[in-house]
Amino acid sequence: MGLIIGLIFGAIAGFIASRLMNESSGTLKNIILGVLGGSVGNFLFGLIGFTATGWIGSLIVAVVGACVCIWIGRKLF
Repeated sequence: MGLIIGLIFGAIAGFIASRLMNESSGTLKNIILGVLGGSVGNFLFGLIGFTATGWIGSLIVAVVGACVCIWIGRKLF
């Protein structure tokens, strides 16, 4: 059950990030962006000493991380 909720959470975070960054993407790409963005966001926020608590904090961290992933992807390709 945790895997399904994680994928849904990743899809939501990826969807929000893709809309913020004006990126047109499908559901699978949103899920990947959200899950990867959660990891990237946790790493980046950990570097500056912040931690996310609760599902809203985790969503914000995942969205910021997904936006960073989209930005890096645009710079590379």
